[in-house]
Amino acid sequence: MVRKLLFLFLAALLTAQGNAQRNKNKEGVTTIFLKAVSGLQYDQVRFRVRGGSTVKIVFANTDEMSHNLVITRPGKREEVVKGALDLGDKGPTLNYIPGSSDVLWYIPVVDPGQTKAITFTAPPKDGIYPYVCTFPGHGFVMFGAMYVSDKDMPPIEEDPNIPPTRRGSTAAGKENEMHSGHSGHPSHPAPPYLYRILMPDAGPAAIAVSLPHELSYCWDAGACRLRYAWQGDFLDPLDYWNKKGEHFAKILGPVFFRDKTQFPLRIDNPGNIPVVDFKGYRLINSYPEFHYIINGIDVFELILPKADGTGLERTFRIPEASNAIWFVFDPGDGVHYTSSTGKLTKGRLMLSQEEARHFTLFMTKGKGATL
Repeated sequence: MVRKLLFLFLAALLTAQGNAQRNKNKEGVTTIFLKAVSGLQYDQVRFRVRGGSTVKIVFANTDEMSHNLVITRPGKREEVVKGALDLGDKGPTLNYIPGSSDVLWYIPVVDPGQTKAITFTAPPKDGIYPYVCTFPGHGFVMFGAMYVSDKDMPPIEEDPNIPPTRRGSTAAGKENEMHSGHSGHPSHPAPPYLYRILMPDAGPAAIAVSLPHELSYCWDAGACRLRYAWQGDFLDPLDYWNKKGEHFAKILGPVFFRDKTQFPLRIDNPGNIPVVDFKGYRLINSYPEFHYIINGIDVFELILPKADGTGLERTFRIPEASNAIWFVFDPGDGVHYTSSTGKLTKGRLMLSQEEARHFTLFMTKGKGATL
C-alpha cells in the first residue's frame, strides 16, 4: 500500500513538473533573428509573436552601409520616418531615432559587420506593428511588420504591410503603378537633407543630397567623389528595381553634371591618381562636409548651391597641403568652372600649397567649360 501511494505521489509530481515545464516554454523568450541585407532590405519582412510574450530581436548588419531598427505603433511608420528626417544635424547623434511616443522600441545604428539585440514584452493588444530603418532615405523601402496575434498572417503576396517588391512580381507591379509619378515621400522635407541609399552609376556607399533651388547631387563615399548632379525633383526611392532585383533610387530631374575623370584632385602632378580613404562627414547647417584622405592628406569638401540656383559651389579645405594641388576636370562634363583662387586653364586648376588650404570652385550649368 505504501509503495502504491509512493508511486502515485511520484507520478503526480512528475506530471506537475511537466506541466510547469510546458508553461515555462510557452512563457519563454521568442527569439527573432533579423539581418540587414543588400538592396535596402531586411531578410525577414514579417514575423508573428503572441501578445504579452517576451521577444528578443537579434539584428545583424550584413550590408555595406549602416542601418537601425525601429518598431512603431500601428500605422505610424511614415510619421516616424519623417520625424527622423526632421532631426537634421542632430540625426547622427540620435541614431536617427526621433523622440516620439510612436517609437516603441529600437536598436540604434548598427555598422556593417556588427550585431546588436533588444529584448522587450510584446504589446498585449493584437495588431500590426511596423519595424523600419530610419536612416535617411531607407524608411521608404526598408521595413517590415511584427504581427502580434494568435492567428496566421495573411498570404505574403497579399500583405499590404510589407514592401511591394517582397510580395511577388504581380503585387509589386501593381504597387509600382500606384506610385508612378510620385516622389515616395510621406511629406516634403525642406532641403538640405540627405539619403544614404543605392544610386545608379555609383558605389554601394552612395549619399544623395537635396539642396535648395531643386538642386541635388550624388556623392560616392566609397570613391570619395562627387559623381553627378541634377536639377528638378529629388528622388523616388520606391520605383526603380533593375533586372537583377537590386533596388536603386530613381532620379527625378535631368543630370546637368557628371564627373568624367579618374579622380579630380591630384597632388604635385596632374597625372598622379591618388589613393583615397573616406573618413565620414559632419553636418554644417544641415549641409554635409565630407572628410576624406588622398595619399595621406586630409581633405574637407562642402558642397552648396549657388545663390542664384545655376549650379554648385564646392569649397575645399586641405589644411596640411605641402605640395601643389591640381583639380582636373573634363571640359565636356556639363558645367563651366570658375575658382576663388589658383590658376585655371582648360581642364585644370593649379593651386599652390597655400591656395589649396582653402578654395572654392563654382560650377555653373551650361554646355561645358569653355576655358
